[in-house]
Amino acid sequence: MSTPRVGITTSQLIDPALKRLFNGTSRLYAQGVLDAGGSPVLLPNLVDAAELYVKQLDAILFSGGVDLHPGFYGEEPVLGLGEIDEERDAFEVALYHAARKAGLPILGICRGMQVINVFEGGSLYQHLPNHPEFWGDHSQKALPPNLAHEVVIEEGSVFAAYHPELRVRVNSYHHQAVKTLAPTLQVAARSTDGLVEAYQGEGIFAVQWHPELTFQKHPHHLAPFRILMEMLKVQV
Repeated sequence: MSTPRVGITTSQLIDPALKRLFNGTSRLYAQGVLDAGGSPVLLPNLVDAAELYVKQLDAILFSGGVDLHPGFYGEEPVLGLGEIDEERDAFEVALYHAARKAGLPILGICRGMQVINVFEGGSLYQHLPNHPEFWGDHSQKALPPNLAHEVVIEEGSVFAAYHPELRVRVNSYHHQAVKTLAPTLQVAARSTDGLVEAYQGEGIFAVQWHPELTFQKHPHHLAPFRILMEMLKVQV
């Protein structure tokens, strides 16, 4: 059996000197896919290529990045909304629906977790500091591979098989999060203040933290990448 090809979505950054966009996604996403047994493929944000990409891939990883435009979940921007990239949004919604139609397994990380929830019919908190009930350190200052807070894992979830103690400490670099969970998804882990930190669905797994930044020092953080590979085995 050939090595599964995993497409990884990419951020677009603006070079002010050259006045042009370029891809700025960490190579650590690709390293995580490789170490879990996949073959990573970076995907430029080309809407017209979404269906072509899907035909050539076995799975998709929706990576981290800037905020999703709140119009996708029926809201106007609020104070605290961060940078958005409408080109990336348009590409990822096309890629997501093509991947779901084709039955490809999907992993979401940070922004990836947020966009999957929205594309499945859920919504987001646009800016967590506007919601003081979530008191945890969700936007840590400590640099990788430092960790921030614990998450509590749901017993019986796919994630629990990798953490039978049902707790794991993770990093945290986000100011948005799942508000209403899509009806097709189930919670797999929460932070101690109650925020959804991981979920699963048919052919879907996603986490709010950044395991690609920590798995080299904390090998058990490779679990989300391994779960993606396990979903591929089930599909076969």
